[in-house]
Amino acid sequence: MGAKAKKAMMKKLNKGSSQLSVSSRKDEAADFLPLEGGPGLKLPEIKPTANTATVLYIGRIPHGFYENEMEGFFKQFGTIKRLRIARNKKTGKSKHFGFIEFESPEVAKIVADCMHNYLLFEHLLQVYLIPPERVHPKLWKGVNRWYKPLDWVQIERKKHNKERTLEEQPACSKED
Repeated sequence: MGAKAKKAMMKKLNKGSSQLSVSSRKDEAADFLPLEGGPGLKLPEIKPTANTATVLYIGRIPHGFYENEMEGFFKQFGTIKRLRIARNKKTGKSKHFGFIEFESPEVAKIVADCMHNYLLFEHLLQVYLIPPERVHPKLWKGVNRWYKPLDWVQIERKKHNKERTLEEQPACSKED
C-alpha cells in the first residue's frame, strides 16, 4: 500500500466515523490496510473426540475408607479395573486421595457426576474425571501391593545390640 492510499485513509478517519459506513463494494473495502503475512490461513477443524476418560480422581477420602471399602462401594456403579489410594511410604497411612479406573467411560462419567461432593463420614468427596492425556504412566505403579509397615523398634534394637569391633567401641561409649 502506497503513501497516497495511507494518506487518503487517514483523511477519511479524520472526517469522522459518521461518514464511514460498511459497504459491500470491493473498491471501498480496498481502502482498509491489509494484514501483513499474506493471505489468511484457515485453522484445521478439530473434530470433537468421544470422551474416553475412565480414570477418576477421588479426594478428601475419610479415615477408614480404604481399598476394600472403596471397591465395595464403587462396585455398585460398574466394573472396576484398578483402584489405588496414595499412601505415605514410611508409615503406610493414607494421604486421603486416590484413583479408580472403570471399564467404560460412561460409567466413569456417571460416577463423577453422582459422587462429587457426596458426604461420607463427615467429608465431602471430591471426584473428578481425568482426561486420558493427563494420566501418568506411573500412576498405577504398585497398585496391587499391600503395604507392610516396618518395625522400627526391632530395627533400632538390632542397631543398638550389634557386636562392635575395637575401633567402633570407643566412638559409641563415653569415657571420662
